[in-house]
Parts: sequence; structure tokens; C-alpha cells
Amino acid sequence: MLPRFSSRAFLAPMAGVSDPALRLQCKKLGAGLVVTEFTNIHSIIAKEKELKEDKKTIQSFIEYSESERPLSVQLFGSNLEALEKAAKIVEPYFDIIDYNMGCPAPHVTRQMAGGALLQESNLTQQIFSTLVGAVKKPVTLKFRLGVTDASRYLFKDIAEIAEDEGIEMITLHPRTVNQGYSGDADWKMIKELKQISSIPIVGNGDIKTPEDAKEMIDQTNCDYVMIGRGAMGNPFLFEQIKDYLKTGTYNQYSFKDKLDSFFEYLHLTKQYKIKFANIKGQAMRFTKGLSHGSKLRLQITSSKNIEELEKIMKNAYQQN
Repeated sequence: MLPRFSSRAFLAPMAGVSDPALRLQCKKLGAGLVVTEFTNIHSIIAKEKELKEDKKTIQSFIEYSESERPLSVQLFGSNLEALEKAAKIVEPYFDIIDYNMGCPAPHVTRQMAGGALLQESNLTQQIFSTLVGAVKKPVTLKFRLGVTDASRYLFKDIAEIAEDEGIEMITLHPRTVNQGYSGDADWKMIKELKQISSIPIVGNGDIKTPEDAKEMIDQTNCDYVMIGRGAMGNPFLFEQIKDYLKTGTYNQYSFKDKLDSFFEYLHLTKQYKIKFANIKGQAMRFTKGLSHGSKLRLQITSSKNIEELEKIMKNAYQQN
């Protein structure tokens, strides 16, 4: 059974972005669910073996904090034996196991994983059956419409298979794999999915403001919304959506508030092993919309360590 969510806005899994510090920050600011960056099932198995020898658990590999709960781990990979093994390894640590069938990145689709699986209904059925059979925790799915524009209705067949096999919630990003992140997300497809499903549906794609979130819910009747790029550098969006859905109003935040938020993020990163390149990426996102932002982003790019980065951001704070 799915856990109870404190709000209807979820943070999407994003490689190199949804690290434990950002997830915790978004959770504190009202995200009803946060999802780890997607993780390769073969890496989980290899890491667990290595960690066992050092008397450590998988938490040293997929870092998280208890304050993030309910917390979902996202897996990708289509080898059934490895999938079952990886799901059993992560199950004790996470509240939900999410399966990725949406990633458009070629290095993932080439492995018959992510979005490439939308064309493989038999294998997909076996994947869902294996996952649901392997664990007692709820299993959810995140996917796209299809691979090409001609196959944009594949999601309907996959959704029916998912529901039949015991998947408990589905997130749809209504673009095709070939679209990547270009063009507009076709929200009408979320509505169509909701009409044929009897499990909760999460709408994902092009939510940048509280108004967008409400509009998606109103237009599609989806149960929840998931925010990816719209939350980059703007964790306040979760609190704003929660307030707007409840009261029709929400707090506005200044650029200084965003920078304060970045310093809080930076403070949280000290508890985790997050690559400095990823932290710099987050710094860039927190500077979106700032006057002289491009100059600041050049300085961020050339920073060599956390101390330098902190100094650059403090100067920006004083100048704004």
C-alpha cells in the first residue's frame, strides 16, 4: 500500500540533480514525495557485495536521510534476475520502489532500459511481474508516451499491463522518448491515462509555477503532480503549490531568499558524498533570473572547491 503523502507535489528523480541535500530541502519545503536519482540495478548488486565486505549497507551507495520519508528509490535495467536481486537489496531502506521507463538518454536506451522498453510489452510485463513479486513495498512506474510520434499511444497498453501486474501508481511525462525535453508536454495524454486507470496518476512535465500545477490538476484530473526542471534552483515551488492548491495564494520569494536557500543546500551537502561538479551545477540553477547572472555563472564554473564557490555566492548575495 502506498504511504500517505503530505502534499500533491512530488520531486522528480533527476540524474545529477536530485541528490540527498536537494531532496531534503524540497521535503522540508513541502514536497509530498521525493525520489532518488535513477540507479542501475547492476551497480546496486556490485556495490552491495563490495559494501558487505566493509560491513556497510547500500545506504553508503544510495545516500539518504530519514527526514526525507516517504522516500522512493528509482531503478533502471531490464535483466530480470538482476532486477529481482536489486529490488530485494533496496527494499528494506525505501518506502516505494519506482521503475524507470522514461529516460530518453541514448546510453540508457541502448541497454534496453529507460524509454526503450516502451516498445517491448512482453518484457515489460515480465519486469512488472518480477518487481511486484520480489518485494512487499509498493512498486510504481514512471514512463513516457512512446518512443516516436507514431508510437505516442504505447503508454496506454503499458499502463494496462502495469495495473494488471500490481503497479500501485503511475507517473506520466507526456513527451515521446525522441522528443527528449523539446516541445511541449501534451497534458491531454495525462487526462487520457487518468480516464483508463483505477490507480493514482501523477502528471509530470512543464510545471514551473503554482498556477501550472493547478492547471494540470484541473485539466487532467491527475492525483498528484511531479516537478523536475521547475524545481531546479527553486525548492520554494513545493510550498507555493501546496499553499496555492489550499488557499489560492502563495508567498513570493526574492533572489536573496533563493541565495539563502542555496547556502542551506550547501550546508546540507556536507553530510553527503556529492560530487563538486553537481554542487556547482546546483549553484548555477539557483542564480537563474539574476541580473549579471551570466557573469556569475562564469565565476561558478571556474571555482575549484566549496570554499571558492561559497565566496563567489556570498559576494553575489552582498551585491543584490
